[in-house]
Amino acid sequence: MADQLTPTAVFKCLADDNRVRMMLLIAREGELCVCELTCALNESQPKVSRHLAQLRTGGLLSDRRQGQWVYYRLHPDLPGWVHQVLTVVLEANKHWLSPDAKRLEEMGDRPERAAACCPA
Repeated sequence: MADQLTPTAVFKCLADDNRVRMMLLIAREGELCVCELTCALNESQPKVSRHLAQLRTGGLLSDRRQGQWVYYRLHPDLPGWVHQVLTVVLEANKHWLSPDAKRLEEMGDRPERAAACCPA
């Protein structure tokens, strides 16, 4: 699906403040757990999970399960132009994303891709 992304499909997926913030944080960090995104965005877990599902269904993200945790990263088959758009937007809008990035950096017990991070 990711290889068939059109500009319209990508921008429809990103037509939400929370989804854009998630995509930029994931692009910045490489991979994030649901609990990290919940903390960074200061949003509820169900809301974050709903937006992540939309991004995954739209072909922008892929996920992997490790134990009870689910980690999200940019889809490995994203076209180069999507990576370029995310890079340019991230570089030009660090100030806009800084409150989210700060909450993420200040998060206690961030997962090390094996440690417990999310309350059950």
